[in-house]
Amino acid sequence: MLTPTPLEELLDLAADVIGRDRRTLPAGAAGSPFITLGGGLAQAVRLQARAGRQLGLAVDLAQLLGPAPLADVLARAVPVPAAVPGPPSGAGAVRALLPGQRAALAAERAAGAGAVCRVLSAELAGPLDAGALRRVLAALGARHEGLRTVFADAPHGPVRRVLAACTPPLVTLEAAGAGGGGGGDPVAAVHGYLAARARQLVGRPGRPPLVFALSRLAGGAHLLSFVYHDAVADSWSAALLWQELLADYDRAVHRRPLVRGLRPGPDTAGRAAVAARPGGLRAAGERAERLRGFPAAVDLAEGAPRPAVFDVRGERLHVGLDVRLRDAADATARRAGVPHATVLLAAWALAVGRRAGLERLLVGCEVPRRATAALLGTLAPCSATVPVGCELEGGVDYFLRGVACAFSEALGCADLDTAELARELGVRPDRSRPVLTPVTFAARDELLPARAWAGALSARFHHGHAGAVTADAALTVLRWREDPLLRLEFAPAVLSRTRAVRLAGELRTTLAALTAASPHTPVEDLLPAPAGARGLALPLP
Repeated sequence: MLTPTPLEELLDLAADVIGRDRRTLPAGAAGSPFITLGGGLAQAVRLQARAGRQLGLAVDLAQLLGPAPLADVLARAVPVPAAVPGPPSGAGAVRALLPGQRAALAAERAAGAGAVCRVLSAELAGPLDAGALRRVLAALGARHEGLRTVFADAPHGPVRRVLAACTPPLVTLEAAGAGGGGGGDPVAAVHGYLAARARQLVGRPGRPPLVFALSRLAGGAHLLSFVYHDAVADSWSAALLWQELLADYDRAVHRRPLVRGLRPGPDTAGRAAVAARPGGLRAAGERAERLRGFPAAVDLAEGAPRPAVFDVRGERLHVGLDVRLRDAADATARRAGVPHATVLLAAWALAVGRRAGLERLLVGCEVPRRATAALLGTLAPCSATVPVGCELEGGVDYFLRGVACAFSEALGCADLDTAELARELGVRPDRSRPVLTPVTFAARDELLPARAWAGALSARFHHGHAGAVTADAALTVLRWREDPLLRLEFAPAVLSRTRAVRLAGELRTTLAALTAASPHTPVEDLLPAPAGARGLALPLP
């Protein structure tokens, strides 16, 4: 039997990741990009990580999500360089902060714990074995350094230490719904209770800033909530934790051994990512040149004065979509050759652009920075919000492909510091607004399914809200395949709830018009400008 070539092995991996037939994918890959073959961001990250782990080959993530044919991108894969060794650091040793941790701790100092606490809960139906759950948490704590990391002040700024042993705490909330509000929704009531007590839950000196909270719901169900600080985990890490927790719980209730092997910590994995990154970092100046001419600020306040200091207090709206609109978005994505998340990002950019009277704008998009297999399984804050330049022009399919290419280009610069990029663009610090991207977008529907099972338990996931925002308006895709749901978070000091509701309605209307139009319909002809819309943008130097 002939030995497969590296390209053939990579194409086999790609077929497995996106669920295509290995026999027919090579023909499509010769002329079609990864995204037109069924791949999205999450699949691209998994393909990149598996290529490194199984084949020792580094695939460029930005190219993988770009317009080049998949076969051409995979043919450019290079051997993964050896990891750069670092100084040994045992349990308890003082370590420098990771970039994401530094930003999270600074945000906490500026705005309080509520600004940096996140909640991801699983509504559990079925018999719950509390003893098995505690064994699972102990195994997770032994496996992940991130769950044993504590932060402390030092003369030159905050530092971190990794404890030798620390099981994530499990607290039982007997009356969480009593004072949490929620308008009759028990899950919202628990989330409100947790948000009000975020500081007490994750601010214990000498302990990792995280906790699991267990609440009893009606009908024998339970809500298990993971409450964590941004310095501990990002959305990818939280999803990873839930996947491992449920898999371990299934093993525990069936009396099978739990996985206790230590996962690579963020220091080791981070050094591997630097070594594996083809071509090294891109200069901020080069990226800045690509973004000149885009607005430095998009103001949704409709002429109302902004607060002197950006107020991180936030509110949220859930934006439901019916399955017909979901299916129309999927069909449009297939026709244009882009992921469904690109269609949603494009509709969001178009709705915001119409509201502000803009033809181009920057949207901050959440992307994972996990360039290796080690980082894929590491619990650490390894995400970034990158500015994506959206140009609201051309026919519908041209517009969608342009947004997809802009996202791919931005992804290649995910390691750039936003503050450094702003300086290159000549944007001065302004405490009244977020830097560069007051409007953001995140697609988290691919990280966790709407439901999962572990033993006799079924889990339905709910994203909490700790009452803070980092942007004027942030759109997040929470669910897509089952019961599609988006979330609009907004800063009420900038965007009143009435205007936020109106913006959410304009998003739905824009998505419907975008998906109903022919491929060549000019996007500027889809809908009339909203009443009261006007240009409120300051162009970049």
